[in-house]
Amino acid sequence: MTNISTNLMSALLNNESIDEVFRSELENAVNEVLSTELTAFLNYEKYDYSGRNSGDSRNG
Repeated sequence: MTNISTNLMSALLNNESIDEVFRSELENAVNEVLSTELTAFLNYEKYDYSGRNSGDSRNG
């Protein structure tokens, strides 16, 4: 995960919109939560051999 303080300061110093910084951070947070939720639901980590041929394998 990136450092939001650095990204926010950079956007402010360059007179850029901070909306993109917050959108990007929110996107990263949601993706991390969804990945963790999928791992908990399937009960094995991504690329873990225990999920192979179990019928609920991660596809991609």
